[in-house]
Amino acid sequence: MSKLIVVVVALVALVYLNRVLNRLIDEFAERRDISQRRVFTLRKLLNFSMVAVAILTISFVLGLQYHQIYIFLSSVLAVIGVALFAQWSILSHLTAGIIIFFAFPYRVGDRVKVVDADEDITGEIMEIASFHVLIRRDDGADITYPNSALLQKPVIKLRRNTTAAPAMLDEEKGEDQLP
Repeated sequence: MSKLIVVVVALVALVYLNRVLNRLIDEFAERRDISQRRVFTLRKLLNFSMVAVAILTISFVLGLQYHQIYIFLSSVLAVIGVALFAQWSILSHLTAGIIIFFAFPYRVGDRVKVVDADEDITGEIMEIASFHVLIRRDDGADITYPNSALLQKPVIKLRRNTTAAPAMLDEEKGEDQLP
């Protein structure tokens, strides 16, 4: 009976901690004007971590030994490690996505230029996702740029580009002229 009480108390504490952390994420996202999609991704990661902590806590309370849990976790991590090694770029993009969430100085709607020798990557940031940033070039083409590549290259924030220059009245001719 006492193990059941400890499990219930641990689960209630983890649920409370999860709510507090979600509230902190919301406040952080609101202060930094972070999109809801990015907040949702971070929440999924937090919830996954909390479930893992809950499973470990319940396992210890119910009497599983450290070496049993260690063998299980080693096996799971070995399989995950092999899978991620086969697709190492996924892990690097996800890690870069987390770094961008907290430290990227640019926001959706900013005009940027990614300094890339192969291609002109100049345009407006349309979306910042877990694995990529979507940039719409001035010609209307959308570029999906990987997060890890974005962290490795210089990014220049540009001033807003006006789509049409204001018409100016030429006093001598009395016509509208573009500058």
